[in-house]
Amino acid sequence: MIEVNRKGEVWVFAEQHGGKLEDTPLELLGKGRELAEELGVKLAAVLMGENVKELAKKLVRYGAQKVYLAEHKLLKDYQTNSYARVIYELIHKYEPQIVLYGATVTGRDLAPRIASAIKAGLTADCTDLQIGDHKTTKNGELHKNLLFQVRPAFGGNIIATIINYDRWPQMATVREGVMILPEPNVSLKGEIIEESVQPSSEDLPLRIITQRHRQKKVDLKAARVIVAGGAGVGSKDNFKLIYDLANTLGAAPAATRAAVDLGFIDKDHQVGQTGTTVRPNLYIAIGISGAIQHQAGMSQSQKIVAINSDPEAPIFQVAHYKIVGDLNNVVPKMIKAIKEKS
Repeated sequence: MIEVNRKGEVWVFAEQHGGKLEDTPLELLGKGRELAEELGVKLAAVLMGENVKELAKKLVRYGAQKVYLAEHKLLKDYQTNSYARVIYELIHKYEPQIVLYGATVTGRDLAPRIASAIKAGLTADCTDLQIGDHKTTKNGELHKNLLFQVRPAFGGNIIATIINYDRWPQMATVREGVMILPEPNVSLKGEIIEESVQPSSEDLPLRIITQRHRQKKVDLKAARVIVAGGAGVGSKDNFKLIYDLANTLGAAPAATRAAVDLGFIDKDHQVGQTGTTVRPNLYIAIGISGAIQHQAGMSQSQKIVAINSDPEAPIFQVAHYKIVGDLNNVVPKMIKAIKEKS
């Protein structure tokens, strides 16, 4: 077990594939910088791969004050054992107090392996991170400047705050899109520390022959306007109304998990706790009841317009503009009015 280091750095695992950084670690650098400044420590990124030094410079522009760079031909492609061993060794060497991972396929695979190896706690799928103090109920001992790891629990019906005061580093995976992506700043300076690592071929039980990546059909995180439909739309055929309004506005079509599960639209369009978190300028929710799981992914939109036949629908609690009515009547009228104005 790592000894508690109250002055340790805040780390972000800089996930990359094929020489391209994922968005999630860049988002985490923005939040990580806030946490590090509050703790009075440095923010660092851990970057692994082969010939990825140029990516370290990008991490600095996004806020990393240090980048621990581990390059080796055996680290070219992600495999659990090799990556976990390197990070395990770096944690023992530098003793960070916080290590953050994206709740991506890779992060969800890697973080538990490391947590198990160093016997530390791990909170999965966080939606917020804060620094605070905690007094234990057993002996009243006060622990200052702990990482408060906030995440939905019990199917999203409550928000849980999880702390770890005695086994460090404090570790969490964070959902994609919940942290605001910072603007890169070319004036920022950072130290790139090249680590000498020697992963073993024994850590690579698989030989990767080829990789194929399917691009998402829609980039919801980048959309400025989103038109989303829920189970209340009624059918896959009726979901055409969502596409028609989206096309009229130049918006991205989206949906709730319920609509996706019913086969109305592809999962790439899903917004919510188990989908994409979005912050568009305008979010139009059509036939969406507004379950807390969906609100978790869209409630930070600048303007929310909700259309629902139920005046008591929870979506109206977060909507800025509320339309109570049958979507089959309302949406065509909206499309007509927009086209006439255009």
